Amino acid sequence: MQLLNRSRHIYSLAGALLEIEWTEKNIKSRLSTSVLLDHSIRAPKLPQRLLAAFPAKPNYKELIEFLRNDAGLSRALARPTFPPGSIKPRASRRQTMSPPPKGLADISIPNLPTQGALAQWLGIDIQRLLWQADITGRNRKHPAGPLRAYRYRWIPKRQGFPRLLEIPKRWLKEIQRKILAEILNLVPVHPAAHGFCAGRSIITNAAVHCGKAVVIRFDLADFFPSVTSARVFWIFRTLGYPPGVARLLMGLCTTKIPADIWDARPGAKLGADFLTGQRLITRHLPQGAPTSPALANLAAWRMDRRLCALARTLKSEYTRYADDLVFSGERALARSSKRLESLVALIAHEEGFALNHRKTRVMAASIRQKVTGVVVNVRPNISRVEYDQLKAILTNCVRRGPRSQNRDNIRDFRAYLQGKIAHVASLHATRGEKLFALFSQIDWTRELA
Repeated sequence: MQLLNRSRHIYSLAGALLEIEWTEKNIKSRLSTSVLLDHSIRAPKLPQRLLAAFPAKPNYKELIEFLRNDAGLSRALARPTFPPGSIKPRASRRQTMSPPPKGLADISIPNLPTQGALAQWLGIDIQRLLWQADITGRNRKHPAGPLRAYRYRWIPKRQGFPRLLEIPKRWLKEIQRKILAEILNLVPVHPAAHGFCAGRSIITNAAVHCGKAVVIRFDLADFFPSVTSARVFWIFRTLGYPPGVARLLMGLCTTKIPADIWDARPGAKLGADFLTGQRLITRHLPQGAPTSPALANLAAWRMDRRLCALARTLKSEYTRYADDLVFSGERALARSSKRLESLVALIAHEEGFALNHRKTRVMAASIRQKVTGVVVNVRPNISRVEYDQLKAILTNCVRRGPRSQNRDNIRDFRAYLQGKIAHVASLHATRGEKLFALFSQIDWTRELA
């Protein structure tokens, strides 16, 4: 039994170490407040031995072999204080929450000093909380079925690697919505962030760049998967939650995909995007969870601050909508676009993100400038092509019935068209009125005929 426990904890420790950046400071932090183990490991010289054996991060098999043969770690695991058996709930070392940073002193988030307090706040018992947080990642090893917390769906894209939707099941989504509403939504994001923020939208994002001589758009690759569990853990720690509580909150908001889901990706036989695969098989923010956009905005806060400072030095403007980074300014900005791209890529890399260089666009005022789907040459507007296409669909709905135009079998086609028209009206009131006039002439009884 003792040997079995030792092997299990070595596997857990290896997984925890491979989730972090490979530095002595990060290794020490992970050993003292392990995300996967429910205690700290007293092996003070283990980080130095790991770095001496592996200057760069090793693979899982190499790390397991090293940890098994490390005498110092064996002694640490053999100490009587090492908890036997399965992971059990324990009181957090810190029974009170830490004070948040000065800038967050005015927010009023729930006081959750212990794991038990977190379970009570969520309305579940501690054992169910530990199972739902799934810190050890055991649930992902179950065959597809009710024990898995997520449903998965691959979305093909016109170019590049397909997008993976990781949709939490109802019981987990309810927990995430509570965390979002009563904790994350209370934390202010950087003023440059316009995506998934109350009172901000694609229109407020685009309005900043209207009438500029040059607009330069960058794209971040794998935005949500790039945010690791370690960053999510430290977001909750920064808010003042003790390590034990922050670990469980992190577990409720992150996941890693099962091997069979990765193997079932479209085009698997043609080869895979290695970096995307590495991000998905380690704990990350799932694209499809209610908490992911807010956590991604908080994880990008320092990047936004640095890119804002860069924009000021270039006498330009900067905004971010999710993974879209936009700079705008005078003509001189176009001449330094290559240098700007290098600096943005460097800052993004240092903050844990990566640019998708193939999607970089430099747009002068002489061509159509689009920011998050909005034309910004003079004022926020919809392109003539999009307006004409929507007008044609509505005209054909009047003449031939709405069923003839619902080629994608949209479930609520009526609501879909209303949303498209409302978007146009928010950008151009006159065009919106014309489209609503056409919409009012549609005979929706023909759809049921």
